[in-house]
Formats: sequence, C-alpha cells, structure tokens
Amino acid sequence: MTAAVDKIAAADPTAPVVVGRRRRSRGLVRGLLPPLLVGIGGLALWELTVKVGRVAPFILPAPSAIWEQFWLSRSVIWQTGLATGANALVGLIAGAVVGILAAMAASRFRLLGEASIPVAAALNALPIIALAPILNNMFDSTSSIPRRVVVSIVVFFPVFINTLRGLREVNPTHRELMDSYAASGWTFTRLVRLPGALPFVFTGLRQASSLAVIAAVVAEYFGGLQDGLGSRITSAASNTAYPRAWAFVVGACVLGLVFYAVSLGLERLATPWRRSR
Repeated sequence: MTAAVDKIAAADPTAPVVVGRRRRSRGLVRGLLPPLLVGIGGLALWELTVKVGRVAPFILPAPSAIWEQFWLSRSVIWQTGLATGANALVGLIAGAVVGILAAMAASRFRLLGEASIPVAAALNALPIIALAPILNNMFDSTSSIPRRVVVSIVVFFPVFINTLRGLREVNPTHRELMDSYAASGWTFTRLVRLPGALPFVFTGLRQASSLAVIAAVVAEYFGGLQDGLGSRITSAASNTAYPRAWAFVVGACVLGLVFYAVSLGLERLATPWRRSR
C-alpha cells in the first residue's frame, strides 16, 4: 500500500491528499448509512403498525401525525427549545466546572478523594422527581434557578467521576520528571494531570450533555415557568393532544442531539492528537 501511494505521489504530488479524502468520505458514508437505513425502516414499520393495527393515538401516534404536528408547531418548539436549552446549558456549564474543580481537589488530597466519592454518589442518587418540586418551592415561581440547579446536580457526577479517574492515571515517567524539577502540586496538575485527563473530561461531558437536556425537560414538569419543552409536553398530554405532545418530545430529542454533537466537536478541537490515531 505504501509503495503504491509512493508511486502515485511521484506522478502527482496531490494524489495522496485526494486518496485520503476519498477514504474519509467512504468512511463517513459507511458510518452514516447503516443507522440511517435502520431509522427509516423503523419509522416505516412504526407507521405501518399504527395504520394496519389501528392503534389508538393515545397509545402510539403515527410518525406522520407526529411530523404534521411538529411542522405546525415548529415556531413554538423553537421558542420552548431555546428556553429549555438555556437552562440545560447554564446547568451543564455550572455542574461541569464544579465537577472538574472538585475532581482536582480530590486528586490532590487523598482523604478528600475518599470522602468525596460517596457524597457524589449520593447526589447522583437524588431523584429529579423529588428534587425539582422542592427547589421550585424554595424559589420564586418565575425563576429558572431551580431547573438549572437540578441540571447542575445531574451533570456533576459523570464529570466528577470521569475527571477524577483521568487525573489519577498519570504516567510514572511524567511524575518522576516533574519531581526532578521540584514542581509544585499546582504546576504538576496544570502541566501533566489536566492535559492527560482531557479525554476523560470530555467523556464525562459527552455523558452529561444528554443528561443535562433530560434533567431540564423533566424539571419543567413540576411547576415554575411554562416556557420550556417539558411544560408543553405535559400540557399537550393533559389535553389529549398526543401527536403534539410527541412532537415536543421529538424537539427535546433534537435538542439533546445538538448538545451531544457540540460536546463531541469540542472534544475533537481540544484533543486533535486523538483524530490522527
């Protein structure tokens, strides 16, 4: 293969670049085509099952009915999606920052690390259904703080655990080198621990990005401002407008995919050396 590429390069220096682009294009098609076909097939089977089986719309609306309501309500879905997305984004950033700082402190002090993991696990075990109403009663009914606090709590655990794991996995050679320079603990963390932990940090962020949207939507079920996707889902369902409720669910799915795609893009920008592998 190398000899063939060398011969092509001798004839045309730009040929290897073209070949590389073709390979990436083929890899992209191979990666996208199977899930796309499965998705289309699943929707077709769903539509056929509802139409032929005459499934009641309150049990399972047809995809065509959901799409119709999605298109008719697209402006409302956009506005409510922005409100939910803002709560999810603020909570994601706050929870991620606290999680990373807590992981840095836990990796620096062993006693703190041993005590912090059970506390983080306890926070992760808090049910949103119980937490959201309590926080809504603690703050004003027009405040978005309760929803953002819920998102921050949900986001904290995956970011904290993954970051802590990355900070603890240090190459002994790097540790010995920094010890030979008499580097301080903060210098060692800044130059060695954090760069080495970046893949773990972004693994936690990818997990937390989808959880942030889920937490924001669920937190909107329990009172407060009626400006998000969650409140519209409950409102449409209570009025037996099930296709419209599913349309808002689709909007929440799209929002979650956007958050995940952005976190994945940030990971590729922050860790370019992993793309070359």
